[in-house]
Amino acid sequence: MTIDWPNFTPWSSLIGGMLIGLAASLFIVANGRIAGISGLIGSLLQRRRTGAIENVLFLTGLLVAPLLWSLFSSLPTLEFSGGWPGLIVAGLAVGVGTRYGAGCTSGHGVCGIARASPRSIVATACFMFSGVATVFVSRHFWGS
Repeated sequence: MTIDWPNFTPWSSLIGGMLIGLAASLFIVANGRIAGISGLIGSLLQRRRTGAIENVLFLTGLLVAPLLWSLFSSLPTLEFSGGWPGLIVAGLAVGVGTRYGAGCTSGHGVCGIARASPRSIVATACFMFSGVATVFVSRHFWGS
């Protein structure tokens, strides 16, 4: 393994992580709810929409932030070589997984671990193991 030193950005990554933590902390302090993205989106699809305005504002911030960033710096180039069928299957797998796992990486990994939730610690360990296993299989057996 080699590190791409010209593109190594520890300070901007640290600042981004701190901003994510700050946003999640402010959301739970202000609303008393976890800032898990799948939960926020799921709550907008329910009939009874408690806190819908806050959820829409939080999710809008996620979409607007890259646009604001692009005013000051160029955005990274997006690459996806799996094609539309792969993207659709991956999206459905993530959607089913977040419902089955009662949350997503932001809910469990950022907010749940910060609260020392045993369920979130186990869920995040499963996310990480699955990611490592997927990369291992795809690189060593499928040659991607």
